[in-house]
Amino acid sequence: MTAGDALEYATCTDPGVVRLHNEDSIAADPAIGLVVLADGMGGHNAGEVASGIATTVLTTQLQGLVPQVDPSHYDENALRAYLRVTLLEQVRRANVSIYQAAQNEPGFAGMGTTLVSALFCDNAVIVVHVGDSRMYRLRGGVLECMTRDHSLLQEQIDAGLISPEQARHALYRNLVTRALGVHPTVEPELADFDAQIDDIYLFCSDGLNDMVPDEDIALTLNSLSGRLNLAAEQLVRLANDNGGRDNISVVLVRVAHDYGLPRSIIARLKSRLG
Repeated sequence: MTAGDALEYATCTDPGVVRLHNEDSIAADPAIGLVVLADGMGGHNAGEVASGIATTVLTTQLQGLVPQVDPSHYDENALRAYLRVTLLEQVRRANVSIYQAAQNEPGFAGMGTTLVSALFCDNAVIVVHVGDSRMYRLRGGVLECMTRDHSLLQEQIDAGLISPEQARHALYRNLVTRALGVHPTVEPELADFDAQIDDIYLFCSDGLNDMVPDEDIALTLNSLSGRLNLAAEQLVRLANDNGGRDNISVVLVRVAHDYGLPRSIIARLKSRLG
């Protein structure tokens, strides 16, 4: 069974209560198991441009590359390695596209975007992120953040200068230390995880997790795990009810079935023998 048949998707995005327009951009292509979420920044709607470029580049490029992969030619480890490299290359391509647009158009100077993107393939999720947009996983009723923010606040937490509770009320919690398009090069963070049936993966901009505590996110996902569209809408509603100070974007993916890929006998033997 392919990822497109095995995964359930839901998306929701909203400008929030305070902002006049939405600079977040999201894309999801169940056919290739792709999720892209970007949270733009920059004046004169430039953040909207940056996030739009990021989602367009990744979606367009991966829609062309991923269907060409023949899993019978790869063992499990080799396929993951190939997809990791492919995803990383396209994020770097998006970075260059945003940076060049900012250099060529004065109104876009200084624009950038955070990014979290994932490919679901062969009972795995491969995730790449830059900035403070996040991927969470709900497994067995327990919510866990699977990405680590690239932010000044996270660095201070890691250094023991402030506690996670103090961080929730910090005035500078939106200062990121990495973003796409700000510099000619960028260093994304990449990871992959085994997926299990009934896992729920939440991708979100900081407009959600800044406004809604993790325990409330977990409660919502556990309560509405069988109705992803309602869960996505409820998460956005909670963020707005709590102040809605930023744009809010949510993509939910639930693993409904096994989506391991068939392989040739040779590839299976290579995988088993290491």
